[in-house]
Amino acid sequence: MKIGKNAVVGVNYVLDVEGQQLDASGDSPLTYLHGHGMMIPGFERQLEGLSEGDKYDFMVSAKEGYGEFNESAIAELDKQIFLIDGSMSTEVFEGAQLQLTNQEGNPMVGVVQAIGETNVTMDFNHQLAGKELHFSGSIASLREATEEEISHGHVHGPGGHNH
Repeated sequence: MKIGKNAVVGVNYVLDVEGQQLDASGDSPLTYLHGHGMMIPGFERQLEGLSEGDKYDFMVSAKEGYGEFNESAIAELDKQIFLIDGSMSTEVFEGAQLQLTNQEGNPMVGVVQAIGETNVTMDFNHQLAGKELHFSGSIASLREATEEEISHGHVHGPGGHNH
């Protein structure tokens, strides 16, 4: 069997960015349903056609990873929204990652870049936006997804979701 849409794939992986290891699967493989948007597009595209036991080593461009860095995703927010009883929240400091809500009620994650007199500068880009990603590893397991997994859009059982 080869990796394609609706395959349940178990991958051992190491992710390096700019020469530093940022993530790894560790002792047990990451299991996902291929072709359902669970992984970044470039990762899935590069694994397409591989079989259980195959090793891989490839780069994923920013465009096929977490996107290009977007200057318009940096926002100046009114400092007032971060005040609690007239004082700056202790959770707000340069480098802090905060979850905020936009006007439509959707969650947004941003990083505090600077705190000024009247504004807080936040970067809402994904932290890996604009970065080339280096993945290496192997295909630990591979099987066809069940109809239930396909209809639910995720893996069930070991390594996946349990209902």
